[in-house]
Amino acid sequence: MKILVTGGCGFIGSHTVVELLEAGYEVVVIDDFSNSRRSVLDAIQEITGKVPFFYEGDVKKKELLRKIFREHSIDAVIHFAGYKAVGESVQQPLKYYENNLESTVHLCEVMSEFSCKKLVFSSSATVYGSPKSLPIREDFPLSTTNPYGTTKLMIENILRDLVVSDSHWSIALLRYFNPIGCHASGLIGEDPKGIPNNLMPYILKVAMGELPHLNVFGNDYDTKDGTGVRDYIHVADLARGHLKAIEYVMNTEGIDAYNLGTGKGYSVLDLVKTFEKVNHVSIPYEIRARRPGDIAICYADPSYAKEKLGWCAEKDLETMCLDAYRYVAKQAHKEEKVE
Repeated sequence: MKILVTGGCGFIGSHTVVELLEAGYEVVVIDDFSNSRRSVLDAIQEITGKVPFFYEGDVKKKELLRKIFREHSIDAVIHFAGYKAVGESVQQPLKYYENNLESTVHLCEVMSEFSCKKLVFSSSATVYGSPKSLPIREDFPLSTTNPYGTTKLMIENILRDLVVSDSHWSIALLRYFNPIGCHASGLIGEDPKGIPNNLMPYILKVAMGELPHLNVFGNDYDTKDGTGVRDYIHVADLARGHLKAIEYVMNTEGIDAYNLGTGKGYSVLDLVKTFEKVNHVSIPYEIRARRPGDIAICYADPSYAKEKLGWCAEKDLETMCLDAYRYVAKQAHKEEKVE
């Protein structure tokens, strides 16, 4: 079976490609390296002993997508490609609407042309907005607090309309909570370009001495220590969820949403303290004003994914922190050897 993975060199995409290859799938990757690196392809080969088919380019380009579908008999698609920084989306909303919506619409149009109607979509817990109660279930009201989240919710609605128009589609909407950690080999991990937008890569740059301190945005939330609480999930667990979703959509029709989280909430300072403890490093931090679009608390009820997909998260917060640091330490060691 051959799976097309858009954005397959990114953080979650690369880990999912590894899981797919190790499970025996053939994989085709498209990525434009706007927030990923070409070296990831070598790392994937080193981990799996296999090489995915690769196309460099933009998912908005329909002719490139048609070329991929002509050259490969694609059975299903996992769609990661898209801009993903909450803060940047607030500052540049049109950039997010144009890229994330257009790429998805063009992808679905080409999939239809080639009668490939099995799709796993990379959605987000941001579609729940500021939840009225916790833990968050899939049937909660949907709303958003930032343009990034709004693009995810708009795409979910587009895909629901698509299934209404053509019942042969089978689509899984995977609502991620907060993926961190890295592959146990230390060969692939989260390595955003420029100043990180997410918490763990920022912590890692402080740990490696690349940044002087961590900025903690808000200590006046209604939480145990005033900092925001999130459901952190190991990226390897998240990647496994995509395999379960592919298996499910290949044998069903219709559309449904699934929370991929652990069901546990940890504050920013919980994460910092756990990271310091397991890796024996100090992470100095400074408190800053809240960021626009952020909410106080967000954690999942993942029971529906367990019931329908047979999936649940397995790795704990300490493992997430250990694996994340292992990756950056290994990369730093490689760079020292090159010099």
